[in-house]
Amino acid sequence: MTAELVRGQNHALDRTRVEIRITAGGPVVAAVTLGDAQGRLPGTEAVAHPGAPRRTGIEVPRQAAAEHRLAVDLDALPDSVHRVSVLLALPTGIGALTTFGSAAPPSVQVTGLDGTGLAGYTLTGLGAESAVVAVELYRRAGAWKVRAVGQGYADGLAALLRDQGLPQAAELAAEIEEAVGRGHARAVPAPAPAAANRPDGHARPRHPAPGPAAPAPGPVTPSAGPAASPAASEHDPSAHDPSAQGPSAHAPVDYRHPKRRNTPAPATPQPPVGAPGDPAPLASPSTPSLPVAGDAAGWSMEERLYNQVWGMFEDLTRSVAAYRSASDFAESRLEQELDTALADPRNRLGTAADAARAAARDRHAALVTQARAALDRDLAQLAAESEVVEPALPPAFARWDSPVWQGHRTAQDRPMALRLGDLHLPEVLDLRIPMLVRLPLERGLWIDCGPDAHAWRGPDPDRSYARRELGSALTDGPPDEAELRRLSLETAVAIAARMLAVHPAGEFAVQVIDPGGTALPALAPLLETGVLPAAPVPGAQGVAAVLEGLTRRVDLVQMAVRSRAADALPPDVDTAGQLLIVHDFPHGFDDRALTRLRYLADEGPAVGVHLLMVADRAQAREYGPVLDPLWRSLLRITPVPDAHLADPWVGHAWTYEPPLAPRGSQVVRQVLGRVAEARRERRS
Repeated sequence: MTAELVRGQNHALDRTRVEIRITAGGPVVAAVTLGDAQGRLPGTEAVAHPGAPRRTGIEVPRQAAAEHRLAVDLDALPDSVHRVSVLLALPTGIGALTTFGSAAPPSVQVTGLDGTGLAGYTLTGLGAESAVVAVELYRRAGAWKVRAVGQGYADGLAALLRDQGLPQAAELAAEIEEAVGRGHARAVPAPAPAAANRPDGHARPRHPAPGPAAPAPGPVTPSAGPAASPAASEHDPSAHDPSAQGPSAHAPVDYRHPKRRNTPAPATPQPPVGAPGDPAPLASPSTPSLPVAGDAAGWSMEERLYNQVWGMFEDLTRSVAAYRSASDFAESRLEQELDTALADPRNRLGTAADAARAAARDRHAALVTQARAALDRDLAQLAAESEVVEPALPPAFARWDSPVWQGHRTAQDRPMALRLGDLHLPEVLDLRIPMLVRLPLERGLWIDCGPDAHAWRGPDPDRSYARRELGSALTDGPPDEAELRRLSLETAVAIAARMLAVHPAGEFAVQVIDPGGTALPALAPLLETGVLPAAPVPGAQGVAAVLEGLTRRVDLVQMAVRSRAADALPPDVDTAGQLLIVHDFPHGFDDRALTRLRYLADEGPAVGVHLLMVADRAQAREYGPVLDPLWRSLLRITPVPDAHLADPWVGHAWTYEPPLAPRGSQVVRQVLGRVAEARRERRS
């Protein structure tokens, strides 16, 4: 089955000899570049193009055509080649196309030599670009993967090659154009644009592709739908309207997420939208798109909402990255202009010097204002989308104050993901992106209740927000250790309650280790509803009993899975998923218990045993580096907002907020009561 990719998504290849089949709405030039681990090209010999169609392991067509087949033998490539990029470019003087946005989007299929589809990618969102990196095959840990790239260049093939580090980019682009001109007679005739001949006259939507981060005078608005599919892309009446064309060669950068189509807003009054599954309304191209909940790719509404949430995360990441890059550029340009103006001692005094400095500062302010205006437009669109998406989220994705919990009933199927909290960036404190993690959890969780991790470091808007929302846990002085520990336990109970509520009755259970017996007040909702059968046994005896039982379960289930003998499990083995909450660590743990805990952290997730530790790392210093692998294997979260999560994509430091219920709310206790009732009904 062919994997349909969206921009940025990758897919593993199960073979090394493949064909890359390209279909476009007009004649295009196909080429391949062979880059190193950083994607840089050593020279023109690393490019297979119509003028030099054969390189080691690569063969490309000699002419521009609407359809291409490229042969790739990955095993034959030199060891220095780590990235194989497939390029598409529009030839000059051949066909009527000058930009990719004026025709149906190109499509790339990676197949086996027998025609078996491996991965496909439709390059939606192209506008004024005349060259694009469609896909890339890259080497990772000895295996090959394909990634959907879709990076367009309005300045053509020369700009694309220059961006890959080729010094002779302009000369090679001219050579390719000359070779294409010689092979024009052999080109495959271009089919008529698919959308131009539709009975309703609609064409596929076009969006400008991402480029270098810079401020722009035009609006840069995040889209509100998934990747444009053939059915969903037929609602844009502006594809062949010159007035609605995409940006020019110097157009603003668009950081919209490729999974969501640009559904225009209605030209006439329409009923309110936003319910899950509502179709996107038609609109004029001049108005911003209206967000629709569930407007993303996926087999089910749950998957579509999951993809939409992460699309919003990537949109916010791109928009803030563009703003920060533009601001850094403005600062750098201001410094350069001031240095230039003051380089000559004769110009450092007088009205000319003052005028030069004032002009430089004015240009700096204009650039920053321009960048902030673009960011504000993006944030307004994302905020509107969040207002539509948040009420439509299922219980596993929803906040505790969502109405969905008031009518919650026991789940029939296991969810695909779980909300562990919210994320936001300092540029926009009011926009929260749900932090969704896939289930089953691949890593355990560690709620850091140590006061050292939340020490006062000076004024911070995030800290002000936390103080307003969470009370005395954060103060201008040393943090209240007791309050932090209480909030940590409340966070653990909230996560446990959510995991119990979103699993079918009887398919998930919670166990607690509390050697000191200090967690009983926070565990009251679990104990009083009967979800936790009994209070945890204090002392080392209780620690050993729980760890021994879970270790035995992991060992037996692993053996059953490996031998495919699940029916042979002893009747006393509970095959339901387990969440182990460990409080007051390392009190009550000896070396044997510590070894078992590390074993559960490493081997437990694969067989349904998950670890949630409420601990202060400083209290375990006596173990030295022995526990370092344990801490590294766990995902650290905090009981109060803290900017400690960094995405490796652009390096933003995201502020995490715990998934606590509103102060004074009984929603967690009510949900646990329904879980206990469903368990009793199941047993009866």
